[in-house]
Amino acid sequence: MSKVVTRFAPSPTGLLHLGNVRTALLSWLYAHKHGGRFLLRFEDTDAERSEAEYIAAIRQDLLWLGLGWDGEVLFQSAHADRHREAMRKLDAKGLAYRCFCSENQLNLDRKLAVSRGLPPRYAGRCRQLSRDEFEARAASEPFVWRLAIHDAAASGADVVVHDLLRGDVQFLLHDLDDPVVVRSDGSFTFLLPNAVDDALDGITHALRGDDHLTNTAYQVWLLKHLGFAPPVYLHHGLLLGSDGAKLSKRTGSHSVAQLRAAGLFPEALVQAMARLGHPNIPEELSGLDELAEAFDASRLSTSPVRWQDDAMWRWHTKILHATPPATLAPLLAPHLPPADAERLEAVAGLIAGNLERAEQAMEFGRLIDATVLDSVESYEVGREAGWDFFDGALKLWQQRSDADWKAWSAAVSTATGCKGKALFLPLRAALTGVLHGPDMGSVVAFLGREGVAERLEDMLARVAA
Repeated sequence: MSKVVTRFAPSPTGLLHLGNVRTALLSWLYAHKHGGRFLLRFEDTDAERSEAEYIAAIRQDLLWLGLGWDGEVLFQSAHADRHREAMRKLDAKGLAYRCFCSENQLNLDRKLAVSRGLPPRYAGRCRQLSRDEFEARAASEPFVWRLAIHDAAASGADVVVHDLLRGDVQFLLHDLDDPVVVRSDGSFTFLLPNAVDDALDGITHALRGDDHLTNTAYQVWLLKHLGFAPPVYLHHGLLLGSDGAKLSKRTGSHSVAQLRAAGLFPEALVQAMARLGHPNIPEELSGLDELAEAFDASRLSTSPVRWQDDAMWRWHTKILHATPPATLAPLLAPHLPPADAERLEAVAGLIAGNLERAEQAMEFGRLIDATVLDSVESYEVGREAGWDFFDGALKLWQQRSDADWKAWSAAVSTATGCKGKALFLPLRAALTGVLHGPDMGSVVAFLGREGVAERLEDMLARVAA
């Protein structure tokens, strides 16, 4: 078998969303599993909707996810002459024809077909026009180009799509439509350029959602009549939202840009997405190369799979907890009071296990700045404990020559008579500003003698106010 070449071919008409990510990731994994190449091709022939900013954004998102491509970025528009050449060849062979039907007429025909219990396909009104009639009407009437699928149907031939998951999928020509390949403004629909580009770019394997299966039948028909060998296809189950609706940029799917802005680790999205409908991927955290090694395309589900944000964020938390403090500190810094790099790293090591997302670090601002107390609950706990409690705790702290949390808290308990939550919650609130968090022995060691005293004094002042 020739070297595997896959591709991701987005239209630059919007931001990369989760449905795109799955297609890109599966194509990347398949190529790397087989030591092949993964290409990036922008299908930019929709000039009105394609924008350079989306090209830049999609490239940035793919690189952020770690899905780098091989070679130069490709553009569908570069093959425009080959698309027109293919169209002329189909016309010369009688495999495409002009259709002059108005949208109103097409809608009426579809309704009539449905009322008769038939599929709402094109009725074939223009299929039998002679070439002279085509030419005469084209001079003054708008038209689209359709593939003449049903002109070939008389031969009784069919189309076979070779699919890695489904085996050979057979389509009878009389069950297919005569799809539009060129719009009335002269622009191509998805079908022809996408298929021709795959042939010209040497794509050996095309991975896509199973909503494209009928499109693939048209493309196989096209490629064979144009003298090209179709790639091997893999039509995986669709990606659905938790509500069972198809995920796309039109139905509220997250864009990668939104997730990046929310502070998500890119690895979390990759880890969650790689396991959807693929039971062969082990549960332990692994990099892209390890995911590619474990990837088995034959095990992918042909059934729809549901996306769950919670699964992605659980991976995010798992990765956050495994991130070294030196790497984590810059991610937490925007959510904490100003501090030098050494202190930020120490704070990151202290609180990482208590975070699910980076922005939650703001709850622990008091560890850096003794005057910060944003938690109403912590203030209320301190107020209920009272001035005498903290005055006694501060004096006992100042009498000690060490920073022994257990010995000090035991002494405070003896002096105040407080035990359990009545003892530990006020002290935690005073030192950390929150009612949950890291081990208090570690907190005291981090703050040191002066830091503990400063926070007790601040709480005393708040309670007395």
